[in-house]
Amino acid sequence: MQLLVHGGAGSEPDEPAPRAAVLERAAETGAERSTPVDAVEAAVNVLESSPRFNAGVGSAVQSDGEIRTDAGIMTDDRSVGAACSMPGVERAISVARVVMAETPHGFVSGEHAVSLAEAFDIETGVDLWADRTRERWADLEPPTGGTTAELEWVRERYGRSESDPDGRDHDDGRDRASNDPQDHDTVGAVAVDGDALAAATSTGGRWLALAGRVGDVPQVGAGFYCSPAAAASATGAGEDIARVTLSRRVASHVERGLDAQAAAETAIEEFGELTGSSAGVIAVDAEGRLGSAYNSAAMQTARAER
Repeated sequence: MQLLVHGGAGSEPDEPAPRAAVLERAAETGAERSTPVDAVEAAVNVLESSPRFNAGVGSAVQSDGEIRTDAGIMTDDRSVGAACSMPGVERAISVARVVMAETPHGFVSGEHAVSLAEAFDIETGVDLWADRTRERWADLEPPTGGTTAELEWVRERYGRSESDPDGRDHDDGRDRASNDPQDHDTVGAVAVDGDALAAATSTGGRWLALAGRVGDVPQVGAGFYCSPAAAASATGAGEDIARVTLSRRVASHVERGLDAQAAAETAIEEFGELTGSSAGVIAVDAEGRLGSAYNSAAMQTARAER
């Protein structure tokens, strides 16, 4: 088993060492499992339980003051499951796996995804707030005038970091949130064992997105993808990742002959040229070669094998 995990691409984290320790534990936990799909789920579960990442506990807050989680999982036979917009669900990746394994569907959303979690004994009603998100939200004055007022408020604030409150670093508004340490910590994992591969990605979205916003993470080919050639998990500017199907792009490069590292590097270079935004991606190919690349300031990863 070869397993690679990431903790998000974006700015330099304030406390890299404790985050790295959680990533190492996640990788080691996943590598102990018997199949790649078990491995990526177990690894991501560890990261979802840590308030240091923007997934599960500690996720970003949307404009209505609600935390909603999203996730996607896929295997080399192109079995896929995704779930999104789930309040109170820490283990979003486990819900995505239920969608893949137990339903005839590929994607379930909102309250129905929460009900599905309950039916398969995945805990719901979890307090997903971390101390840092409570403090940050308490400093804001969200509007009370309904969706129109929320949208105007979001337009003024979405993606603006504390270091760039006016959004002047990015005139077109793209990727501002990746400068903010609360926005870049989407988590993911890829694994290979023999000729079996799997990919998984989980997130709490981006800070101050409009309530109900869904980004790249649960979209097949964008935040995650797996084929017989390669598995990939992406992180970064979600709308742009979805527009260029970043994870699928990595697998396509492997399919045309690149190894996982070269494919990741090529895809990130293309992504930057196409969007002007920042992102990161991890990958593993069917030969067991691992790859990772990013064009942001940082992306922490950890690797394990057995």
